Amino acid sequence: MIKSPTALRFQIIAMAIIAICLPFILQRSATDLLVFAGLYTIAGLGVGLLLGQCGIVNLAQALFYGIGAYATAYSTVTLGWSPLTGIMLGIIISVVIALLIGIPLLRLHGFFLALATLAAGTIGTIFFFEWDWLTGGTLGIGGMPSLSIAGFTFNTPFRFYYLVWAIVLVLLILANNLVRGRPGLAMRAMRDSAPAAEVMAVNIHAMRTKIFALSAGLGALAGSLFAHYSTYVSVESFTVQRSIIFLLIPVIAGARSVWGIIPGALFVTLVPELLAGFGDAHQMLFGIMLVLVVIFVPDGLSGIPARLYKRFAQ
Repeated sequence: MIKSPTALRFQIIAMAIIAICLPFILQRSATDLLVFAGLYTIAGLGVGLLLGQCGIVNLAQALFYGIGAYATAYSTVTLGWSPLTGIMLGIIISVVIALLIGIPLLRLHGFFLALATLAAGTIGTIFFFEWDWLTGGTLGIGGMPSLSIAGFTFNTPFRFYYLVWAIVLVLLILANNLVRGRPGLAMRAMRDSAPAAEVMAVNIHAMRTKIFALSAGLGALAGSLFAHYSTYVSVESFTVQRSIIFLLIPVIAGARSVWGIIPGALFVTLVPELLAGFGDAHQMLFGIMLVLVVIFVPDGLSGIPARLYKRFAQ
């Protein structure tokens, strides 16, 4: 995690300049990948808050990602509602479901909790398959309208890129303030020592449930944006494998770093695409790269700028 404020500011400014300029120099396909990297950043941020700040492994994020996508798809295509209303509906439903399943599940700890979230994600995938009256089953839902805000339609990768990354910037700032404030202190105390947190009057179960609901809301927001960007949703996009990808983002980035979620999302989005040319061996190569990152960069990709700054500042 970056500890130097100067290094953090340098990293943020550099990323902002690069992000603004990239669509002007990249091809459409590359911009499309960066849009998905932005969506993964939003979903991965929720998983990162749980993992890095609370010590909770969440393998159900694809469930909320799918709820957000299907809620906005059904409300806009079938009910004729506006896209913004559909997005809000998806977030609300996800938060409510997260509270309902989080209250009993989050009394578990460690591997038992991880398995419980895995089971929740698996059950969600089954529902997506079976409730074809709502989700379209294996056929999915298509024909979604493009997202429009204040009369401006985001119907190209170029436009959607700036929308998604503007949302990412706002969410990262808010998450960083959350982590640096009193709730962040409570979460870290809970993560490091539950008995000590209880002595400090931290309601551990309530805090875990609130952050789980927040994570679900972020997953639903990412899923809703994904639905409007692709204009088609199907169950293949919301399997447990997607939850594992979301979990990899904070692991690769450095679980305790908020801003580090960005390089983590870029890694899981761009690296598999770059390795696709190796055919059937690309998954093995991706796995090897993951192992190398964990071994040689134990504090995650977010720790690299701080190391470079410390080295060259001396």
